[in-house]
Amino acid sequence: MYLSSAFCLILMTLAVGTQPLYLREVLGVSPANAGTINAIIMVLAETLELFVVGGVGYLSDRLGRVRIMAAGFALAGVGALLAPFSAVIAQALGGGGLVLYYLARLIMAAGIGAVWPQMSTLAGDYTTDANRPRLMANNAFMMAFGKTLVYLILMRVPLHAGVIVTMLLIAATAFAGAWLARTSLIDVAPRLRQGAIPWRQIGRLLRDQPRLRLCFATSFLARSDMVITALFLMLWYVYFADIVGVSDEQAAARGGLMIGLAGIVVMLSIPVWKMVIHTYGRVAAILAGLALSGLGFVLMAIVVNPFDWLILLPVVLTAAGQAGCFVAPQVLTVDVTPPDILGSVLGASNVVGGIGIIFFVQVGGILFDELGPAAPFVFVGLANFLVIAYGVFALALSAKSSDAA
Repeated sequence: MYLSSAFCLILMTLAVGTQPLYLREVLGVSPANAGTINAIIMVLAETLELFVVGGVGYLSDRLGRVRIMAAGFALAGVGALLAPFSAVIAQALGGGGLVLYYLARLIMAAGIGAVWPQMSTLAGDYTTDANRPRLMANNAFMMAFGKTLVYLILMRVPLHAGVIVTMLLIAATAFAGAWLARTSLIDVAPRLRQGAIPWRQIGRLLRDQPRLRLCFATSFLARSDMVITALFLMLWYVYFADIVGVSDEQAAARGGLMIGLAGIVVMLSIPVWKMVIHTYGRVAAILAGLALSGLGFVLMAIVVNPFDWLILLPVVLTAAGQAGCFVAPQVLTVDVTPPDILGSVLGASNVVGGIGIIFFVQVGGILFDELGPAAPFVFVGLANFLVIAYGVFALALSAKSSDAA
């Protein structure tokens, strides 16, 4: 389970991390519209993933998590094989390489959309109330490990072997994940007998559980936080390369180092978040994570040159907060959801997260081009503080309900 989670994050993160470099080096996308084009690709991919995620959550309750996970890994591998050769294939067919790259990323998005929701769902299946924070935090640690491995090591491969070879590692990881799922994982959750998505049960849970509503609101931000960091920070480095006089590959390696540092911070902070969850509760941990992440994003406004080490402060704060926003809402969602509809509820939460990615990435791409590289980060940071305000309200409602009980 843990190794599958690492493979999933390697697949997701390396696809995003190599995108700005491939568009710049191979497809020749200019700096003037790089933010918008990168954002459009991400929005298209996330829109497709949105539909996939909403369906596979319910299907995992009906058919099991493992079968869907293996098929998703395999489909993502097909798209990952097509992506690095999109320019060559398009040239042979007389078409545009960018269009074919769009298609490859959409295929990958469909596969990834079937895989990553099963990670937290299956991890939740394997836990009990007593060990859930510890084991789900361990699973989050392995996801962070996969992401960190990409930016500390794999994003340095273009310096030595080129971006094409690096992108082929995405396909290798995807097919390895499919093999691992089919040979090593089992389903343990009870199967849902209902023949349609249990919208009424999900709606009733959201109506009766203010804490679950907070989890959904955090999901709207948390996934976009991770994508904003990976996409726009890497984009900032690659398109700042000419100004500081370094190559695109060196800039990508530096960006990878910084995002890898963020991954290390996430891994180191996850044990701390386990203690926070145990000591202060799930809701308090969510609020603290949102506060740290929001502060880090807003402080990006003080950074002018991403190669300046001043950027370390906001990156560290953001990463520490993202760890809390990732672990605590998942634990709380599993706590309050009946086991037979867990996949459907997490699927609905992931749909909300996908909508958040589409919104923040699209707006962020425009802000990147029009106002500057720090603008997408500040925008997301301010949104974090809005969710904190709602979270305080949810915490008060939960306390009031507990007192009444």
